[in-house]
Amino acid sequence: MHFSPQTTSYIEISRKALQANIEFIKERLPEGCIFSSVVKGNAYGHDIELFSRLAYECGVRHYSVFSAAEAAKIARGFGDKVTILCMGHLDEKEMQWANEQGIEYFISSQQALYNAIDTARRYHQTAVIHLEMETGMNRTGISMEALDVVRTTILENQQYIKLKGVCTHLAGAESIANQERVMGQLEKFERIKSWWEQNGIVVAQYHVACSAVVVRLPTHLYDLARVGIMQYGYFPNDETYLHYLMQQQEQPNPLKRIMSWKSRVADIKKVRAGEYIGYGNSYLADTDKYIAIVPVGYAYGYSRSLSNHGKVLIKGRFANVIGTVNMNMLMAEVTDIPEVSVGEEVVLIGRQGKHELTVASFSELSNQLNYELLARLPMDIERRVV
Repeated sequence: MHFSPQTTSYIEISRKALQANIEFIKERLPEGCIFSSVVKGNAYGHDIELFSRLAYECGVRHYSVFSAAEAAKIARGFGDKVTILCMGHLDEKEMQWANEQGIEYFISSQQALYNAIDTARRYHQTAVIHLEMETGMNRTGISMEALDVVRTTILENQQYIKLKGVCTHLAGAESIANQERVMGQLEKFERIKSWWEQNGIVVAQYHVACSAVVVRLPTHLYDLARVGIMQYGYFPNDETYLHYLMQQQEQPNPLKRIMSWKSRVADIKKVRAGEYIGYGNSYLADTDKYIAIVPVGYAYGYSRSLSNHGKVLIKGRFANVIGTVNMNMLMAEVTDIPEVSVGEEVVLIGRQGKHELTVASFSELSNQLNYELLARLPMDIERRVV
């Protein structure tokens, strides 16, 4: 007998929603600006291999990743049909492999530049690099003071190094609270761009843009936009969404959630008034109750902080999560939801009937950013394209 066991929950990825999101993003980019699909963090929890295939079908030909491991997953799927840009640190072996594969990568320090040159020289290769500049994020990046040395180093090693891009990362473009800092970064980046233009090296791509920049700072999109959260159906935060609404006549949210997270009722249990539910004494039944056992817990990405706070959808109605969320299961009250049976669909994130549980509402309850909540969804939960 052939048996293929299923995970206790599953994630649905909507092809139609993704296509709509990509079209919305591309409409906002100026002519010649490349849309780069950011798929780091397992494509924000959506499954990097599945998502990148869908994105390719929707016209994406440029992917931004963080690690060599992520780059390898894209490279296995598409070879030289796409451009892959690695934004994280690479060691010597990873640089050698990236050079062989034609994968582009960030250089964020002078030492990384020297390492890239040494590796390319040793293996008779050419590294295609993007210089990440320090403009005020104070995390990774090459300082303006090092520009002369960096330029000279590149000019002296042109057989080993091709400078394709100059970029930076903005420190919170989604929030007005960071406005002064971000505008200072952009002014500094403009000076860096002018410096390169005046100093004899042609740079094909300047880029700073993330999802928030696409909406809030469209005059700074340059040659490439590294878009993550919006392609998955979410504005970076409420401020960014409100900014968008203020610029538009239409009110509906143009982005479509591409993910739904679902499970099924494993059991129904009656609990008498005066009895505790689950571990410890966090929930005392004040009346007789019926509870549904759902085989999803914090081991699967459903935060323990949602104990006695979270909600799920069953038969198109909200059901409160009661008691402590366990490692492998949670309990939801279904006393007022008639005829719930074992095997009933349970929606953890997504729409059922007239109601919806969004990642934003989910994350507000658990004190996690929607980015964090999505990225923490375990890789071994089954993903299904719908």
